[in-house]
Amino acid sequence: MKPDNAPRSLHVIGGKGLGGAERFFIRLVNALARNGQPVAAVTVADGEIARAIDPAVRQYHAPMLGVWDLYSRRKIRRAVADFRADVVQTYMGRATRIVHVHRTPPVHIARLGGYYNLKGYRHAHAWVGNTRGIRDYLATHGLPADRVRCIGNFVDTPPPVPADALDALRHNLGVEGCRVLVGLGRLHPNKGWADLLDAFARLPVSSQGAPLHLVMVGDGPLRDELERRAERLGIAARVHWTGWQNDPAPYYQLADVFVCASVHEPLGNVILEAWANRTLIVSTRAQGPLELMRDDVNGLLAPLGDAAGLADVLQTALALDDAHRARLIDAGHAEVTRHYSEAAIVSAYTALYAELMNRTGAAR
Repeated sequence: MKPDNAPRSLHVIGGKGLGGAERFFIRLVNALARNGQPVAAVTVADGEIARAIDPAVRQYHAPMLGVWDLYSRRKIRRAVADFRADVVQTYMGRATRIVHVHRTPPVHIARLGGYYNLKGYRHAHAWVGNTRGIRDYLATHGLPADRVRCIGNFVDTPPPVPADALDALRHNLGVEGCRVLVGLGRLHPNKGWADLLDAFARLPVSSQGAPLHLVMVGDGPLRDELERRAERLGIAARVHWTGWQNDPAPYYQLADVFVCASVHEPLGNVILEAWANRTLIVSTRAQGPLELMRDDVNGLLAPLGDAAGLADVLQTALALDDAHRARLIDAGHAEVTRHYSEAAIVSAYTALYAELMNRTGAAR
């Protein structure tokens, strides 16, 4: 659809900090703007999300404190009217529960990235799951199947990080001359960090004649507990904690193996990001990774919640010859380029907006 005729989409998210859903919100809003689509955002003022939105995108702000936040409901209604929105797209539970659209237009689309309790989502007019599994879950739990869609995420495809910058990062982390495993994400129980530390403790202290180290990129409520666990396991000197990084590309490109150890992972943005950065992946067999990955085709899959099994697969990954390693990396990069590119995902969303507006007979 030409931008002149495109539905006007207003995107709403609560919270201030950055996680997988929040980073996708930023990418999609900015990508719609880059592609000439009429788009605006409702965010919490002074948060990391608000600061990351392209200055060319019109932003409205509301505190979005919870479902009974009537002030935010009024602020969002005013934003809908001021922007003349045809589509209101909400992300995650807080924003979805606050937004109630009683007449169309606009059409309310709730975007879900997990297998959530649907009580707070049923009032939307249409729903998007970012995996086939979530789409099927929505339809089998009573949402009208003809208004449920699967549209995946896309990730940025960064250029190669210059060798001198990677050398500087290695120096700063204290991993010069080492082989490096990298885990990245929020330090939350769902991400399986304890299993990763336990698996790392089972590996030899060196690989192919080089010391083996683990870099943990992220922050969250488990940080102190995980650091204590590394001490107990006797691996603290070889585990490096970077905190949250707004630009994760150098860490992916630093890795000899990227590890997704999640015990619950509806999609796995980190897998897409690792593929985009041409990094070899080992992942557990959580829901999202099983949908994205094929074992020994575009990465290696390990048992779920099994530190010993994860250690065995990591040992296999570290021992791969150059040709085998390159084949897995190339296949992963091809997968993300073909199915999870900005162009493909933006096209899918704009087509959905147009379809829903045509159904209401209200397309402008």
